[in-house]
Amino acid sequence: MLTNNLIELNSNENSLGMSDAAKQAVIDSLDIGFRYPDDQRAALITKVAKINGVSESQISLGSGSSENIRTVVQMLQHKALVEGKKIQVIVPHPTFAYAELYAISIDVPVVKVPLTTENYDFDLQSMQKVADDFDGISLFYLCNPNNPTSTITDTVKLKKWVESAPDNHYFLLDEAYSEYVTDPSFESGIEWVRQQRSENLIIVRTFSKLCALAGMRVGYAVANPKMITKLEAFISIDNTNLSGAVAALATLDDDAFLALSLRTTNQSRQMVEQTLDELGLRYLPSQASFVFHEIKGDVQTYIDRMREHGIAVGREFAPIVGFNRLTLGRPDEMAVFVEVLKSFREKGWV
Repeated sequence: MLTNNLIELNSNENSLGMSDAAKQAVIDSLDIGFRYPDDQRAALITKVAKINGVSESQISLGSGSSENIRTVVQMLQHKALVEGKKIQVIVPHPTFAYAELYAISIDVPVVKVPLTTENYDFDLQSMQKVADDFDGISLFYLCNPNNPTSTITDTVKLKKWVESAPDNHYFLLDEAYSEYVTDPSFESGIEWVRQQRSENLIIVRTFSKLCALAGMRVGYAVANPKMITKLEAFISIDNTNLSGAVAALATLDDDAFLALSLRTTNQSRQMVEQTLDELGLRYLPSQASFVFHEIKGDVQTYIDRMREHGIAVGREFAPIVGFNRLTLGRPDEMAVFVEVLKSFREKGWV
């Protein structure tokens, strides 16, 4: 079955699209597009701080959370240089790659620690051993829920680890998908920042997922005020664009849209998981806006065949083989995916 338009289920974008309120806010801001967005940026910091129950001095806005991730790596590299220390970034493997890529770009060594083989969880003990064996600064980058697996890390274990870490160990928790988590055991690292559990903890979040503003490039970091001051020294000056700021503000005020965004993703997840159950294809318990599921057969061939049928699905994430990451689009898009996937089974392809 061929479709005229490619259904993009490969980049974890929110195909529901921007809220009408956000679109109108952008349109309304065009008349002041010649002004610097200082007021709008300040208003967004105030709003984000209030939502997260922290002070404005604990927020650093980024051009997408990717910029916030970069500032953490750069800040710690600078700290290491000033203090004459070595530095390394420790990442699970596989995970979202930006911390690794930023580190490599400035010659900071990266150590990849494979996920556990059974449930593809973070191997916290092995990650800790890498840090213990290193005489210098270690930054742990932890995407929670993880991308591409869509699973969360045990809250009790993670919290204990963060609280007991020595002064030269830093934790960067990427919570890009935290709004989608349904597991009641999950606790955001922002709560630990509020409780002052660690001086070396930074949380990053984004407006790209639930808020459907990926193209607007708005994200933020949450940490203690001293840490935010250090990070702000490496942030791009005037990094928040006017359209992104007003769109984010409007979306945060649009409770109906946020509820719809979450509801449609949950509906799409249910559709996909029910189909995977019917086909006997394993999948990890999704706590995000995507599902990491098994493919019986060559994954690249599966990807190519899906594209031939008008659907773009995610790539394979080595070293995990035999699994594919599927973004949860709108229910109507997932209905097309389900039909195509079932046809693949009829042909013996999956």
